[in-house]
Amino acid sequence: MIQTIMTADEHKARTARSYKLILLFAMVSMTMMFAGLTSAFVVSKSRADWLKDFQLPTAFFFSTAVIIACSVTFHLAKKAIQKDNRSATTSLLLATLGLGILFVILQFAGFGQVVAAGYYFTGSESSITTTFLYVVAMVHLAHLAGGLISLLIIIYNHFKQKYNSTQTLGIELGAMYWHFLDLLWVYLFLFLYFFK
Repeated sequence: MIQTIMTADEHKARTARSYKLILLFAMVSMTMMFAGLTSAFVVSKSRADWLKDFQLPTAFFFSTAVIIACSVTFHLAKKAIQKDNRSATTSLLLATLGLGILFVILQFAGFGQVVAAGYYFTGSESSITTTFLYVVAMVHLAHLAGGLISLLIIIYNHFKQKYNSTQTLGIELGAMYWHFLDLLWVYLFLFLYFFK
């Protein structure tokens, strides 16, 4: 039997591929869940209690711009660490965190706008339209909470100097997940905007 010995670089590359594949599988399963939710949304439009004149809150428009900005700052942070620019990486990671928190605040402001307009998410005064909006946005926020926790871990590891131009896996995985969350929210926003 012939045994092959892996070099450290080969082991590192194999580990990176494994982690990226696991993350990809997780993202595919999340995509399928949201596809199911949006399919149920379309099927439910034939119900008599569907709101025909419902308008998405303005806070959701702002939150969409904010989450796109999050993806940009995370991408730039990844590029900065690949160039060993630690100070720029720090600034960009902290900017991503701030924008992520602002996104969450804007989402709750949007919920407040819906309720202020007289639409409720649950209870006897709710409608199927607002309940779906609530479920979709809250499930996305739950996934975003995971993204924020991973971002905090990345920032902590960055301050512990665990990342450099040769070791970027944590930031790469975080950026992949964040870009996925960004695309997912843009899809959900456009879906809700055009199919409400």
